[in-house]
Amino acid sequence: MQSLRTNGYVVVSAETVAEMAKVALSDLLSLNSFWGDLPRDPYLKDGGRYRFRRHASYEIKGETLSMVPHRAHWQSVEYNALHGGIERWFEPMQTQLTSDAAWQALLLGMARILSSLKPVTTWFVEAHEFRIDTTDGIGRPTPEGAHRDGVDFVAVFLVDREGIKGGETRIFEAGGSAGLRFTLTQPWSLLLMNDERMIHESTPIQPVGNYGHRDTLVLTFRSNGFQDSPKSAQQ
Repeated sequence: MQSLRTNGYVVVSAETVAEMAKVALSDLLSLNSFWGDLPRDPYLKDGGRYRFRRHASYEIKGETLSMVPHRAHWQSVEYNALHGGIERWFEPMQTQLTSDAAWQALLLGMARILSSLKPVTTWFVEAHEFRIDTTDGIGRPTPEGAHRDGVDFVAVFLVDREGIKGGETRIFEAGGSAGLRFTLTQPWSLLLMNDERMIHESTPIQPVGNYGHRDTLVLTFRSNGFQDSPKSAQQ
């Protein structure tokens, strides 16, 4: 993880992800089928039909993982100019997934790594299952453009990509112009970023044939509570 400490990001192979989670890679790959059961994202302001997702939230204290009651995903317009400032209630993650031992080990393993870089009492974690498809001929993984998420760390796992071209990842230094471009292709490979230092985006995808899709898991880790709308804070 020296690159994460020094450069603000690290790209990790699927084999290393499995080692971090202390599970077999085959156990992570067995989770892929859950991405075929995602409802369409109803909040896309560009009118697109290309994004499907589910959402869950956790608190991690040491080796204790606790799912919190289902809550809205909220970002300020400072971090998401397109979809910020509104409470977005996505369907919860599938119980069969969240109760899976490999899934829970993955979250705890990531928290363990990040706590070695930034010791915190509690990590406030949001998990997002994403499928971007080519129903409309083109799919946009990041319709808001290059952005930060307003958290401490962001983990983007490529779960699968099928029948597509594009989907290139681009990361830039938030305080400068240095950047990197690459395409994640290995299922369960990972881009892990320090969100305070890096801005990121992914380029649109297009089908190679009639149809394609790109599945990702995004985990965000925040040390000072969840991001909540001012409205919910007043309740």
